[in-house]
Amino acid sequence: MKPFLVLLAVFVFTSGNLAEEKITIAVSANAQYAMKAIEILYEKETGKDIELIIGSSGKLTAQIREGAPFDIFMSADMDFPNQLHKEGLTLGEPKVYAYGSLVLWSLTIEEGLIMKSLLAANVKSIAIANPKLAPYGVAAVDVMKYYKLYDAVEKKIVYGESISQVNQYITSKSADVGFTAKSVVMSPEMQGKGRWIDIDKKAYTPIEQGAVVLKHANGNKTDADAFYNYIYSAKAQNILKKYGYQFTK
Repeated sequence: MKPFLVLLAVFVFTSGNLAEEKITIAVSANAQYAMKAIEILYEKETGKDIELIIGSSGKLTAQIREGAPFDIFMSADMDFPNQLHKEGLTLGEPKVYAYGSLVLWSLTIEEGLIMKSLLAANVKSIAIANPKLAPYGVAAVDVMKYYKLYDAVEKKIVYGESISQVNQYITSKSADVGFTAKSVVMSPEMQGKGRWIDIDKKAYTPIEQGAVVLKHANGNKTDADAFYNYIYSAKAQNILKKYGYQFTK
């Protein structure tokens, strides 16, 4: 074989191995800050390359069905991972990795933020994630109905494709107030911005966030399984706690 062809073959082989070593994680937008912290720690400890793909759980599920090359899916609920499991697109059953919490957040209401603030005349827009794509959007609707506010404020609601877009609406003050994940306001990037309040857990169904290894991980199963197990480790769960996640309903 000619030297050039040998070098080419080595390059292709090496590139293929490097591609296999990367672990690609589809992460629901609420968990992006916590998962970035976990990613940094895991890469430091193992030397493995992690790539996070952020989006709404519904959109990520659609991409997985279309063959997106994700190794692990970390959803904002258990429904989407369970659907993928039933469709034969996973290598095992999904498990809950944490319970998320919902907060009401505003950068325009300077004091006295409460649920009834949604009714105020100066609150023109309320941002929530699209309930068809994002479980946190479903929870936001449940909360407004629980407090018997939904019918009165429905026309004020603006929908973000994911929690990320909701956060953009709130931080840019395009929306006067919005419902987001507690993990967002607890992140170093967002701490100290505006005002937020916890939502009573009785007002919405517990947000069971599930993770599952996907069929695509067959070519990189050892590394994918190792990171999947790490998500449930004490180190990862300590990080999740710092971002407001819980481990009981």
